Amino acid sequence: MESIFIYLLEDLNNIIEGCKSNDRASQEKLYRKFYPGLFALCKKFFFEDHDILTSLNNGMLNVFKNIGQFDPAKGELFNWAYTIVRNAAISHLNSNTTYRVEHPEITKQMEQTSYYSPFKELEWKDIYYYLGMLPAATRAVCTLYYIEGFSIKEIAGQLKISEGTIKWHLNESRNRLRLLFTQKQIS
Repeated sequence: MESIFIYLLEDLNNIIEGCKSNDRASQEKLYRKFYPGLFALCKKFFFEDHDILTSLNNGMLNVFKNIGQFDPAKGELFNWAYTIVRNAAISHLNSNTTYRVEHPEITKQMEQTSYYSPFKELEWKDIYYYLGMLPAATRAVCTLYYIEGFSIKEIAGQLKISEGTIKWHLNESRNRLRLLFTQKQIS
């Protein structure tokens, strides 16, 4: 078992070194190795394959450009790449007007006082299904808050919209998901 781990670690180190010298074969190996996890990440933000792949590819391009800055002492390569691809997805959200739908800010009457995660008891396939039922901007906010664990203030800063609008999207997602969950139980 230990020899397999050492082999995999050496293989990853060789891939990283190849990527640092712009070796296309190494870049392809790294892309293929991380593709499933990073595709799943981008799928949380977008419903359309075009947007998913645009975010993933832009993020991986940034990974390749900045691989020399990766420090294994600070963490795993996948986690580092995950952060870069997530940031690329957020940038794609900000640059695409489809996802920049503004809504009125939440009022005090609408604000929910307790933390409720509509996804806490669902499997991943169900989470993707229900995220796909939400409007694009609401899905993005919902993903950042419930799945990625960002605070309302952090999301507002990333998406460049007010905290009240973030709260509105979260309230909207809870209301829509509650209705969808209720309909599913009736069926």
